Amino acid sequence: MEKKATIPHYRKLYEILRTQIIDGIFIDGKLLPSENELCAQYKLTRPTIRHALDSLANEGLIKKHKGKGSIVLNQPKGIGILSIAGTTSAIGRNKLSTTILSKPKIIQWPQPFIFPLSEAELQSGCIYIERLRLVDNVPLFYDLNYLPNINLPRFISRNFENKSLFDILRKHYQIEVKGGEQKFRATLANEQVSNYLQIPLGRPILQLERKIVSNRLDYCFYSSLFCNTDDHTLYGTF
Repeated sequence: MEKKATIPHYRKLYEILRTQIIDGIFIDGKLLPSENELCAQYKLTRPTIRHALDSLANEGLIKKHKGKGSIVLNQPKGIGILSIAGTTSAIGRNKLSTTILSKPKIIQWPQPFIFPLSEAELQSGCIYIERLRLVDNVPLFYDLNYLPNINLPRFISRNFENKSLFDILRKHYQIEVKGGEQKFRATLANEQVSNYLQIPLGRPILQLERKIVSNRLDYCFYSSLFCNTDDHTLYGTF
């Protein structure tokens, strides 16, 4: 029987506080409970509390002020596709929905690929997912995702409908986004993109190609996105 991985205490607290910040339980610009209060509430040590708060600060969800505490930061009002926190964090779970167009499957890397690949990536193959992301039921992104098929047990059997890919990687595989590279180009909507985004055929559209760097040594994942930006601005830090 496979032994279930133990989640560190700081990670559990980090996930609790992160969810509360994104869901608006802690209001922008206000203080989180103090370290002493968090220690008492969750029966955790001060180093564990600080580790969780450091993770939130690294993600840009709070700012730590010596002598004052941890202040919740204003989250971007545009679409956070360019940010480390991701689209779900920027828009909010209630407005954003995700439809899986192609369920996760293991394939060989497309050639030529959008970024250079290592020998290990090429040999492992990739996990491919196609998604359509909607805001208030209006199609916003059609995205193609490529993840190296390296140490992601049971990944293709998970439910990705209305789920954040970043959240799944972080919660279940301890893979956190640390930065990356992005390429932008203007292109014309082909028949498939036009159909998914409900825009006229041949309409100018923005395409983003991303290489996302994680905290796991030499582990990156990739995506190609077609964006309907008529009613939204793209925003984020990377």
